[in-house]
Amino acid sequence: MLEVNPGLIVWTIVSFILLLFVLKRVAWEPILEALQSREESIRIALDHAEEARVKTEKILEEQKSIIHNANEKTIKLINEGRAVAEQTKSEIIVQAHQSAKTMLETAREQIVREKEAALSQIRDEVAKLAILTTEKMIDEVLDDKRRQQLIDTSMNKLPTN
Repeated sequence: MLEVNPGLIVWTIVSFILLLFVLKRVAWEPILEALQSREESIRIALDHAEEARVKTEKILEEQKSIIHNANEKTIKLINEGRAVAEQTKSEIIVQAHQSAKTMLETAREQIVREKEAALSQIRDEVAKLAILTTEKMIDEVLDDKRRQQLIDTSMNKLPTN
């Protein structure tokens, strides 16, 4: 069974105190220095990690700002491009209308000129035919001067339309 031996207890306590004294003299300082060194290296690593986190956040904010500015510039350029395209489209349409109007007016004028030329030519032909017919009917040949007078008289009597 279990017996308590007072001599053993005393020697155990004395050995423990002696071990503590030796450890304090020999190992306590190096252990404390190692712990302090480890604590300092951990603190430095945490400081560096915090600095890196702050720098990363700053860079992230700068990148967000750059992206936002680029998006705004892109939208602005797109809108400007659309405005220029709309203006160009409007100008082209106006030019096309003006060109069509000019071409139509030119065509109308040409038609009127050709109509007048055709009517004039028809009048001349009618007058010549009338004179030839008249000459045959009266059986007399007219000289050029008299023929021109008859043509002019006939032309003046014809309607101008």
